[in-house]
Amino acid sequence: SKTEAQAEAQLVDTFAAELLAKMTLQEKIGQVIQADISAITPEQAKTFNIGSVLNGGNSAPGGGKTAKPQAWVDLADAFWAASTDTADGGLGIPLIWGTDAVHGHNNLQNATIFPHNIGLGAANDVELIQEIGAVTAKEIRATGIDWTFAPTLAVARDDRWGRAYESYSEKPGIVAKYAEAMVKGLQGEKTDEDFLTGEHVVATAKHFVGDGGTQYGIDKGDALGDVKALLKMHAAGYQPAIDAGVQTVMASFSSINGKKMHGSKTLLTDVLRGEMGFDGFVVGDWNGHAEVPGCTATDCPQSLEAGVDMYMAPDSWRGLYDSLLAQAQSGELSMEALDQAVTRILRVKQRAGLFDAGIPSTRQSTVLANLGTEANADVARRAVRQSLVLLKNSDQLLPLAPGKTIGVTGSGADSMQQQTGGWTLNWQGDGNPNSEFETGETIYAGLKEAVEAAGGTTVLSTSDAFSVTPDVALVVFGEQPYAEYRGDRSDLVYEFETGKNLALIKSLKAKGIPVVSVFLTGRPLWVNPHLNASDAFVVAWLPGTEGAGVADVLVADKDGKARHDFTGRLSFSWPADGTANPINDDQTDGVLFAYGHGLSYGDAGTVETLPEESGVIGGVNFTGDIFKRGDAAMPFAFYLGDSSNSNTPALALVSASLGGVVSTRGVDYKAQEDARQITWAGTGDARAAVRTLRPMNLTTLGDADALSMKIEWRIDSMPKAPVELSMGCGDGCGSALDDSNVLNSIQVGEWTQTSIPLSCFVGKGLDLSRVDTPLSISTSGAGSMTLHSVAIEKSERANQACPT
Repeated sequence: SKTEAQAEAQLVDTFAAELLAKMTLQEKIGQVIQADISAITPEQAKTFNIGSVLNGGNSAPGGGKTAKPQAWVDLADAFWAASTDTADGGLGIPLIWGTDAVHGHNNLQNATIFPHNIGLGAANDVELIQEIGAVTAKEIRATGIDWTFAPTLAVARDDRWGRAYESYSEKPGIVAKYAEAMVKGLQGEKTDEDFLTGEHVVATAKHFVGDGGTQYGIDKGDALGDVKALLKMHAAGYQPAIDAGVQTVMASFSSINGKKMHGSKTLLTDVLRGEMGFDGFVVGDWNGHAEVPGCTATDCPQSLEAGVDMYMAPDSWRGLYDSLLAQAQSGELSMEALDQAVTRILRVKQRAGLFDAGIPSTRQSTVLANLGTEANADVARRAVRQSLVLLKNSDQLLPLAPGKTIGVTGSGADSMQQQTGGWTLNWQGDGNPNSEFETGETIYAGLKEAVEAAGGTTVLSTSDAFSVTPDVALVVFGEQPYAEYRGDRSDLVYEFETGKNLALIKSLKAKGIPVVSVFLTGRPLWVNPHLNASDAFVVAWLPGTEGAGVADVLVADKDGKARHDFTGRLSFSWPADGTANPINDDQTDGVLFAYGHGLSYGDAGTVETLPEESGVIGGVNFTGDIFKRGDAAMPFAFYLGDSSNSNTPALALVSASLGGVVSTRGVDYKAQEDARQITWAGTGDARAAVRTLRPMNLTTLGDADALSMKIEWRIDSMPKAPVELSMGCGDGCGSALDDSNVLNSIQVGEWTQTSIPLSCFVGKGLDLSRVDTPLSISTSGAGSMTLHSVAIEKSERANQACPT
């Protein structure tokens, strides 16, 4: 009853207040910090009274990529025992462990991995979502962990965003319905006795707010517009989640109208707590506080004052602890704000029963046998079936008839990694061979079982050549795994006319073999040529470990009848071209298949021949121009970056990085605004860069020993710190040169041509065959320079000395 709930709430408040009154300042500071298990020991957690730990996407017990289930329980025990040890005279407040279980308990090799959210959105089944939440919670609890950073409630409005697959839909309605269901599945019903306890966990609504609405779909970017309108769209899932009792909310990396969420008191305090009535605690994202202007990873009282109660300081926790303690002692940090944050954390821990739960291995819910059970797999397999969307089925080729020989090929046919996608075993979901998955089956394995059960045979190939000519070829292809930031794109073209997957489909068709395409993807992409070349086309999204769910729908029974129909419908509009212009709000321009589209077996499956002009320049014959007449040359784009966001597009001549540390404007040189002046404010590291999201092979221009980078520029004000000139070739690949000596040799205010041998970059690790950042200029010092042109060209001076 309401009275009972009020009485219980009063007990929790009293408990938190009484505990707070006994806490030392050091214990309070510790409670508001969350460290990653890779960067803290249980003994350190005890010494510093740390309130929480997490395992990031690349952290597992023991320091490897993965660990045995028992190792998770053992480490949970170790942290629990350390945090509750009162031998040093402390209060022994238990820490809470959080994990990114975003599509199942996805860091474990034997967990049930569900389809990513975009697939679940296509299923449009609220009861299924609550069931998935309950299964996920049960598997998290099996390893002694209390808290998940899910669900993601982003309403992705630009499919270029690398986290689009974490969004249920481009429409707020589905997100709102799913928010309530998933929170109830994870945490239990507020009125139930085992709410937040037993086989339920603490859930997190994330990322508040606007992460799916950033300009150009840039991760950690900026959502622009009227705040009320933005909240109506992007906060749609939060009120239902709060009403369902969600205990934590994660602040977004992104900004609204230039204001970083980790520093927005208006939104984190006034709106989230005041208007929406949230009474749990706000946790930051991975060093997200460091991106607030004026902050660093180890120094940011602004976030706590704004309404972040717990800093996610994975590897920066110690420095942050020291600075917060000093700021609290000096009065720079408000004790009222600190006490509020600690109280909120204590209340959630009390509601979740942590003070009485006991060491994790002794809890009734810590049962390793609950991981990856057949019953759990059945729920995931059903989710796969319901998420599949049929876009084409010429001549009713599907379901696959019994007694046939089915050829199966494509990079995703027998790949657990490709079907599970990002946030699986590790952060980006890559480098995961089939042998590392201890549950589930590949799409091919599921097809083989189903086809053989109907009296047919399957033949697996890695090409268009099969040992036996099949009656039908099934090609499984699509995106390779990625997660946030690395998954951002500049367009929505899956591949151009020279693409290997398109060639594979066309080759099979040329042999007279009907083709069924199964597309694995984290977002709608332009695939018109592939649709035209295929007889049937199925969007399978990122289905997770239960690949047999695909065969459940595609393969008929012995009598030739469909075992399950296609019920999945698009929760995102499908693009008619690759330009990536957002196509939401029931617009017709640029939409090929509208939101809600999807065929069933009773529908006519023919699709008229589609235009194959993507609207995006592909296969550009690179001539060497990187920057020309004051702007990035095709196919590159110009970006500005600082600690607030490293990749903010600078499409206009007058542009600035998100934190305002570096800015540009057009300048006249040989013609009107044919040069771009770049100015660094000197308030932190910042860069100006020319990038492409499709790596280019610069060896087509010649050997590195014969090539130079030629820059035509002017130094307007000599930077007051070293300047780095770098080239990049993907995550963790590239090289940087200290350009200070080159700059010092240039007369300030005079236009100059500088030539730097490409071999200088290659010698420091640049892979010329896959360059995605041909130019980046960075410094932390105040200064200004103007660029007119940058090009890679053959040069007799290519063997000159490198800058030192």
